[in-house]
Amino acid sequence: MKHFPLTALCLSITLAASARDEKPLLLSEAPALIASPDLKAPLDESFRISKGEWTPVDGEISVVNLPEEKHIPVLHHLVGLESAVIELEFQFAGPGNILVGCDSDKHIGRVVINASSMSIAEDSVKPSHTIATLKVEAKPEKWHRLRVEWTGDKMAASLNGKDLSAEHPYLATAKKRSWLAAGDGVKIRNLRISGVKAGA
Repeated sequence: MKHFPLTALCLSITLAASARDEKPLLLSEAPALIASPDLKAPLDESFRISKGEWTPVDGEISVVNLPEEKHIPVLHHLVGLESAVIELEFQFAGPGNILVGCDSDKHIGRVVINASSMSIAEDSVKPSHTIATLKVEAKPEKWHRLRVEWTGDKMAASLNGKDLSAEHPYLATAKKRSWLAAGDGVKIRNLRISGVKAGA
């Protein structure tokens, strides 16, 4: 019993490391780390809150919808990434959704997750054109691990180890930023953004 706390700590470290070192979806080599905020202080100037409230406290972002804005809360990361890996963990407070996407002057593509499905869509038309869908289970009040990648005309996502990928010419559009969008009450932690910057 004396060794249990150390064993538990080692297990926790191992799980955290394995979550970070998941198998690649599209990129054969891990790109450079671009952002890894500790979420204990205000986000740096590479992030911009577009809609809603995104409040980092004690290592977690709490998302709050502002009804007067009539738009889902959105957080932009103002670095264009031609190839990207975005990793995070999220938790729904109840029925909800979370999206990870990329833009040029307009939306390019997105991964959309709700309690029962994960999909990939491209934005050459309105509304977005869903090009791949997978049934998943994302229960509220539980942490879920998400990894999103894009490169060239491909986008892929892994939710708790379940993978989905898609390909479309519009996804190859040059990127100016990435973004997160989430429903009211969603929490986010362990956010890491890696990639190859546009024009690099």
